[in-house]
Amino acid sequence: MSTAFAKDITYQGFPAIHLRSPAGAEAIVLLYGAHLVSWKPAGGEERLFMSEKCIFKAGTPVRGGVPVCFPQFGQNGPLPQHGFVRTRMWQKSEAKVGEDFAVATLSITDDDEIRAMWPFPFKAELSVSITDTRLDIEFGCENTGTKPLEFSLALHTYMQVKEVEEVTLEGLRGQTYRNLLNKDAVEEKVDTGVSLSIDDAITRMYYETKNPLLLREQHRSLGIHTENLPDTVVWNPWETACATIGDMEPSGFRHMLCVEGAAVKDPIHLEPAQSWWGRQSLVAL
Repeated sequence: MSTAFAKDITYQGFPAIHLRSPAGAEAIVLLYGAHLVSWKPAGGEERLFMSEKCIFKAGTPVRGGVPVCFPQFGQNGPLPQHGFVRTRMWQKSEAKVGEDFAVATLSITDDDEIRAMWPFPFKAELSVSITDTRLDIEFGCENTGTKPLEFSLALHTYMQVKEVEEVTLEGLRGQTYRNLLNKDAVEEKVDTGVSLSIDDAITRMYYETKNPLLLREQHRSLGIHTENLPDTVVWNPWETACATIGDMEPSGFRHMLCVEGAAVKDPIHLEPAQSWWGRQSLVAL
């Protein structure tokens, strides 16, 4: 049995929190972007993909792990791609170990620079909790201003896989989706496959995916469940697009698949003093 802890460390030049649960699971979350960069279930392997060419530099997004896309997803709005919190420093609110878990909570609030881009006072929190084989990532937002605000959110989770062409994603049969590879397309389709296999570039937004998902590999699987995150984004750039991503190795697409809990189709609306939370849970099987 490993010694449990929740301690401050430096990771690639950034302040971070290193968690170890009483069962021996581990996670590392940066204060920069509240970005989870590592999760290892107890006795298991790394389950998050991090690019070998990842750039750890202030003002630059981190490639891999779990970027937090808020208050905008993608380029669907006037803000920088995926919003602004993933390239800003957060504050440590709490880090502790319980009887069977370890948890860290980080927070961020608006400031003058943020309000110049997005004039809505807010407070956001992100909690990372690990037990033995389970990871919970919970995002919460409170409207601290005097007028309503709306936002989109995605927990842009890069799952690490041995070989993406050999995995299947189960649980999406019968779900409606849009193909976001064609930015001009508005047509919605229904997934009729028993499972989703990846053999080409994919960027799909599935709506109202209430069923748990299962990412299945030959030697291991990963259960994926969300609460209050009705949409699911599935993304892999494949070979041609991957070659154009400067902070990702050309073969990186083979070892990752993004399966993202999200709230995008219908943005979250908060009246003054209202709050909201959403959670994505991963279970190593």
